[in-house]
Amino acid sequence: MTATLVIALRAFSDGPLARATDRALVPLLSLGVVSSIAAFAVGLMVWPLEATFSSPLGRNHVLAAAWTVAYWTLLLVTRWLQGAAIWVGMTRWVMLGLAGVGGLLLAITGSIGGHLMGTPTAASQALRLMGWEIYTTYYVPDATLALIVASAIGLVALGVWGRRPRIA
Repeated sequence: MTATLVIALRAFSDGPLARATDRALVPLLSLGVVSSIAAFAVGLMVWPLEATFSSPLGRNHVLAAAWTVAYWTLLLVTRWLQGAAIWVGMTRWVMLGLAGVGGLLLAITGSIGGHLMGTPTAASQALRLMGWEIYTTYYVPDATLALIVASAIGLVALGVWGRRPRIA
């Protein structure tokens, strides 16, 4: 959540405080990814794996945790590779949107974990209103997976095309 706040501050400001916090963003994201991986590993040791994966709630929590770790790792790599250029033009707002999605994903993962520990939150009610019942295994139809893969390939192609030097 701290990284989300740093990204929001930097997206809205070019001031000295925002630039100073941005210099700490890559180490902060690195620490977050490492601690998330550790939490994921420890979380898998709370109950026997057979018990975790026999419960829809357990499977959803593992799925959400895996998505969260992967998502924040990609955000770290993006910020690291792009450097300060990420805050120029429209990309600063894309970064803000990505941080918002990442923060939401982290909140969902924590909410499902709260259910597993017997302390449900209001977030699960919000998820239910949006159509995701966390007590049943999250299901993605094959056509949706195919659309996600096709979109990813299209986005990579756009990225490669956008990096080609323009001849004027």
